[in-house]
Amino acid sequence: MMFERISVDPNICHGKACIKGTRVMVSTLVDSVATGISFEEIVKSYPSITEDDVREALAYAAALTREQIFPYPNFKKAV
Repeated sequence: MMFERISVDPNICHGKACIKGTRVMVSTLVDSVATGISFEEIVKSYPSITEDDVREALAYAAALTREQIFPYPNFKKAV
């Protein structure tokens, strides 16, 4: 599975998975959903993302629970 909306860059948010082009971390979105915040409310709080971004963040988190390894074509090594 390829995650087109997820970015991992060691120079952004300490290499934590984020929504591409933002500093909104996947963990923040997953935590928000887990506490019962609606997708609509999340997008209102983070106007740089969409509901599809939230869905992909959840899919990414689900993939991690399956302990799958998947490539990051946009991964940039720190120099």
